Amino acid sequence: MARILVTGGAGFIGSNLVARLLQQGHDVVVYDNLSRSGCDANVAWLNEIAATSAGTLHLVRGDVADFESLQRAAEGAQRIYHLAGQVAVTTSVKDPRADFEANALGTFNVLEAARLVADNPIVLYSSTNKVYGGMEDVGVVEEATRYRYAHLPFGVPETQPLDFHSPYGCSKGAGDQYVRDYHRIYGIRSVVMRQSCIYGYRQFGIEDQGWVAWFIIAALKSRPITIYGDGKQVRDVLFIDDLLDAYDAAIAHIDRTAGNVYNIGGGPENTMSIWAEFGPLLERLLGRTIPVTYADWRPGDQRVYISDIRKAERDFGWRPKIGVEEGVTRLFHWVRDNMHLFAHL
Repeated sequence: MARILVTGGAGFIGSNLVARLLQQGHDVVVYDNLSRSGCDANVAWLNEIAATSAGTLHLVRGDVADFESLQRAAEGAQRIYHLAGQVAVTTSVKDPRADFEANALGTFNVLEAARLVADNPIVLYSSTNKVYGGMEDVGVVEEATRYRYAHLPFGVPETQPLDFHSPYGCSKGAGDQYVRDYHRIYGIRSVVMRQSCIYGYRQFGIEDQGWVAWFIIAALKSRPITIYGDGKQVRDVLFIDDLLDAYDAAIAHIDRTAGNVYNIGGGPENTMSIWAEFGPLLERLLGRTIPVTYADWRPGDQRVYISDIRKAERDFGWRPKIGVEEGVTRLFHWVRDNMHLFAHL
């Protein structure tokens, strides 16, 4: 089986991916600085998975900004999933240098390691819909519980002009474009996944990032919840298992996907407004009303973002299988049954 490097492999998406790769029998190197909340619990879980699977697990504690350390971890890798990075817009505004080093420099280092020491690798990069910016020129219509696009029935396509907004948008966007260009210039078999709101098991959400998980955790712990804006902002949401299926399919069709970018999210069929619609669903699961407070809109917060996922379906036959209510219910039950993991939040 393949030797695979997963940067950020102890995080939410990374740990779920590593568990799948171990169960598929691969030799997996997790490269992570373990700075995120929940990483230690995820590593313990991955060690349990490795003990009963055909794959092998190697943990390297390191930062993607440290090129020498990263290069050693990438030696001989046939596949690299680059998931590590700084993940919150608000954090990037507070500390833009750290955001740049984690996201822009970190991605450049991954690509250089792939070019110099890996074994003709496939590089899959976890990008973001934030590369499209606020999309102020796109018409939006306000409805009772949500906003919707006036003229994009399938959502935002990959042809939407890039408009990096916030240090986070700039750093992730720089990485996005470097990953594309390393295919054109150096022949690296790279794929960019511009991801929307991903949610699921082992997501230790915080107020600034991972909002679906954060609202569930906060509600179960009776923590205060603040809604920024009016709560009618719409996002397409994608359950973790569907995201990993997209990764698998893109890798399986690498002859077609190399050098391409894909919008990966729930698409028009899997959307909800962040509180006007999600709130009542969460209250039904919890069995009580949830008090919230409202605050001003945050900079760069889009009224609506929905991914047009038709290119992914055309190129590698992928569509989400898990609907919003099913996915939210799964995550709610997982958090409720594993509250010991959230004692620190």
